[in-house]
Amino acid sequence: MKTTDQYLDEIKEIKKMMEQSTRFLSLSGLSGVLIGIYALIGAFIAYKMIYLPGPLEYRKVYANEITNELFLLASLVLLLSLSTVLWLTFSKIRNTNQRFWSASSRRLLINLAIPLITGGILILIFSYRGVHAVIAPFSLIFYGLALVNAAKYTRQEIFYMGLVEIGLGLLSAVFPGMGIVFWALGFGLVHIIYGTVMHFRYDRKIEQA
Repeated sequence: MKTTDQYLDEIKEIKKMMEQSTRFLSLSGLSGVLIGIYALIGAFIAYKMIYLPGPLEYRKVYANEITNELFLLASLVLLLSLSTVLWLTFSKIRNTNQRFWSASSRRLLINLAIPLITGGILILIFSYRGVHAVIAPFSLIFYGLALVNAAKYTRQEIFYMGLVEIGLGLLSAVFPGMGIVFWALGFGLVHIIYGTVMHFRYDRKIEQA
């Protein structure tokens, strides 16, 4: 006869299989840390490009004159971030013998993409009209909505991260002159904290298994 421990192990295994079939669990915590570092570097460069020397509250913005340069900088940070996520995710998948393109990953990407694409198009429309103050709040809010929307198909921590991003985006709208500061907090510091937590909570267990 099976012992209680054996039954519990079987239940845990069944639960793990069900979770893997409905959630994409191969996101790397290290990728979150690296994305945060890229964002902080990008924010620092943009800060130097946009603001004239002087106290923070009196800095004079001339973003209209360097829109193309800022767009190029943002594109480079985004490309580097996506490349890092894909590289580390594929590495983790190889180590855990899972598939990248599955029903759970498709649902995750769809739920991420809808708010992100919507927010991206809205930002481009406002930027084309010369309204740049909405870039930081809109990018944070729509990114947060994307994370909240996709959380049910991956780690639950993504949900709370999304709420933090939305909150920072709303604060950024209240203090438009400090958009880069909130952008750095949301895409930089929050990603580093999240990635560190995910690495020690999940990735280290896989490495030690």
